[in-house]
Amino acid sequence: MTTEPSSVTLYSPAKINLFLRILGRRADGYHDLASLFQTVDLCDRLTFSICEEGDDVLTCTDPSVPTDGSNLILKAIDLFRAKTRSDKRFRVHLEKNIPNQAGLGGGSGNAATALVAANWLCGRDEDERRSMDELREWSGEIGSDITFFLSNGVAYCTGRGELIRPLEPLPNPPSTVYIVKPNQGLSTALVYRSLDLSALHPSSPSSLLSLFQSGGVMAAADQGALVNDLEPPAFANYGELRELKGDLEGVFGAGRVMMSGSGTAVFGLDDRDGEGDREAALREIKERRREMGLRIFACHFLDRGGPSQEQASSTTLEWYQPSDPLSWTPTPRELHGLKP
Repeated sequence: MTTEPSSVTLYSPAKINLFLRILGRRADGYHDLASLFQTVDLCDRLTFSICEEGDDVLTCTDPSVPTDGSNLILKAIDLFRAKTRSDKRFRVHLEKNIPNQAGLGGGSGNAATALVAANWLCGRDEDERRSMDELREWSGEIGSDITFFLSNGVAYCTGRGELIRPLEPLPNPPSTVYIVKPNQGLSTALVYRSLDLSALHPSSPSSLLSLFQSGGVMAAADQGALVNDLEPPAFANYGELRELKGDLEGVFGAGRVMMSGSGTAVFGLDDRDGEGDREAALREIKERRREMGLRIFACHFLDRGGPSQEQASSTTLEWYQPSDPLSWTPTPRELHGLKP
C-alpha cells in the first residue's frame, strides 16, 4: 500500500527581469507587458508538513513578513484546496532570504512552491497528483508572476505576466549576477500609478528577445537590451535609486545594470575578468551609501533544463529540488561592508 508523504522541504528561487516592456493599460486596470524572466540561485527555503488538526500555520524567520491569510503561501494553499476539494491543512516554515519589495518575485515564487508542495503531499502517487499544466492554469487567479515559477527557469512572459513561453537556457550568461537591494522598498501599485505611458521605451519586445537568444546575455546587454519601463516611475519616487544605479554602472558598465521588476533591487551582470576588483568597489558603495541599508548578493543563473513537453507536464519535485538535495544548496554570497 502506498502512503502519503508527511513533509517536504523545497527551495523557492528569485527571478530577475532581463527586459520589461509595458505595452499599455488594459480595460481591467492591469497593464499588458512583455518580459524575459530568469531565475537566480537566491532562494527561500520552505518546509511543508500536514497538520493533524486545526488550521494552516505559517511561520517565518523574517518578522516583517505577514503570516496571516494575506500571505501568498496561504492563498495558494487555499486555492489548491478549492480546486481539488482536499481537506488537508498544512504547517509551513519559511526561511526568508529573498528581500521584500525588491522586484525579485519572492512572494510569487513562494506561492508556486506552495502549490507544488500541496500537490505532492496530498497525492499518494503520480496518478493522484494534478499536472503542472493544471497548477499553472490555477496560479494566475492569485498573482501575475506565479505562473513563471512553475516553468523551467527562463521564459518569455506576456499578458499580466501569467502567459509564459518557456525557453532554452540563454547563451553566454554572466559569471555572476550581483543584486543590490536598498532597505527601502516601493509598492508595485505605486510604481504603476506613476508610469507615463507616453514615455515608454521604443524597442520592440521581439527585437530584445532576439538579441538575448542569438548573441547571448552579455552581448545583448552590451547592445542596450537591458530595458525596464518601470525604472523611470520608480526613480521618480525614490531618487537615491537612480543614483545607486549610476554607482553600479561605474562598476559594471552602463549597459550591464538594471532595476528588476518594479524594484527596488538593482542588478549588475559580471563577466569573469576583474571580479575581485568589482566586489571591492561594491563594498565601497555599500559603505558610502550606508544610509540606504544596502544588501548585496552574488548570484548565478538557475536553469532547470529546456522546455521539453515531458518536463512541462511533470508533477515531480525536480523543478524545486535537485536530484541529490543532500549535496546541493543555493550558492549566493552576501557581500558585507569594509568594516565589520
